Amino acid sequence: MNRAAGAWAGRTAYRSGAVAFACATGALPATMSRVRFSFGDVVIDTDRFLLERGGTSLHVQPQVFDVLSHLVLNRERVVPKTELLDTIWGDRFVSESTLTSRIKAARQVVGDDGIMQSVIKTVHGRGYRWVADVTVEPGGAATPTLRAPTPDVRRLEQHIRFCTASDGVRVAYATVGQGPPLVRAAHWVTHLDYDWESPIWRHWLDGLSQDRMLVRYDERGCGLSDPDPEDISFEAFVRDLETVVDEVGLERFPLMGVSQGGPVAIEYAARHPERVSHLVLVGTFVKGRLARATTPEERHEAELQSELIRIGWGRDDPSFRVFFSSTFMADAPPQLWSDFAVLMRRTTSAQNAFRLNRVSTAMDVSARLSQITVPTLILHGRQDLRIPFRQGLELASGIRGSRLVPLDTRNHLMQPDEPAWEHFLREIDRFLAEDAPSDGSRS
Repeated sequence: MNRAAGAWAGRTAYRSGAVAFACATGALPATMSRVRFSFGDVVIDTDRFLLERGGTSLHVQPQVFDVLSHLVLNRERVVPKTELLDTIWGDRFVSESTLTSRIKAARQVVGDDGIMQSVIKTVHGRGYRWVADVTVEPGGAATPTLRAPTPDVRRLEQHIRFCTASDGVRVAYATVGQGPPLVRAAHWVTHLDYDWESPIWRHWLDGLSQDRMLVRYDERGCGLSDPDPEDISFEAFVRDLETVVDEVGLERFPLMGVSQGGPVAIEYAARHPERVSHLVLVGTFVKGRLARATTPEERHEAELQSELIRIGWGRDDPSFRVFFSSTFMADAPPQLWSDFAVLMRRTTSAQNAFRLNRVSTAMDVSARLSQITVPTLILHGRQDLRIPFRQGLELASGIRGSRLVPLDTRNHLMQPDEPAWEHFLREIDRFLAEDAPSDGSRS
């Protein structure tokens, strides 16, 4: 395969080409258009980009899935390392250590490891070979099912700790998962412990902590952090992020900013480019609602929303619940709006919510965009009712070399049963798998 026709030509093209290659070599019947490989309790469906283990669909990093697919499709021979590099990464030059890490992850997801090598065998000096016995069958027509989150199990794996910001405020932070780190900048409406119970956040935690260590923390005034901080300000938010990553001992890491956490992540990346390997911005903004208001009517709307938060936050008022929750999850069923209202009351007080929202609406990082030098991925719902898509466009136009991925959703907080959610996870996996320049500059 020509290196220019590699992974970035499109995953569908890769899967179709891989199956066609297998048909041409006799590995598969030429009439088979959808293929499943079964071994033990594992099923790999190469055409639908689906891996099941024990009857549960697992989220797998795209490059890891491609490694598994290529090896099982070519299981009658040793696959050279150069062939895997050429097939998976195309004309993007990566180190052998990158391939080695994907092989390790591929073994792990199918219950193998480097000692047993019962599925993928290392042939020293040559490459890798698939050694497990497989059953080849036509793929079923059923729609892929999303992996059900396992909040109780993952919650037990979480480690909650506390650190102290420079002004003496206690900040609660947590780590969960194993692998390279991903830091999520804080935003409101979170609770490190309760989030695992909440249908609003648990699929986010489950998805983002697969094959990596997710680091997150509760914003001051929220969740398990100090409930009554004197200083609630943008500068304090940035200092809290600085405190947490230093406390965890991270030198260089991918940083994610979701919604209100986006400007904080942008500010941190501008101040500390040498610390940030990748920047992921999800449903966020350049200017808060009040900062971007250009007419008296827009300013009045921003002020009115803050006042409604102050008055209605702590009340079990159906009208407020529908008004506020629906802006975050426009297409969610009413039960989720009720769940969101419970989450609001569990995470912070009405007074703190009012103060936090006032800071958020006044945020403005427009002057920082040109200073961002780290690889940046921007994901934004095309019909996001909470933060307009044009804010994502403004981010993309202001951050040099960034990539904007529109998501087909109206939900500011995506739900696990919508296609946009799996699209979101795949894009993040693909982006974080890219090797970033060691000096933080663009290649």
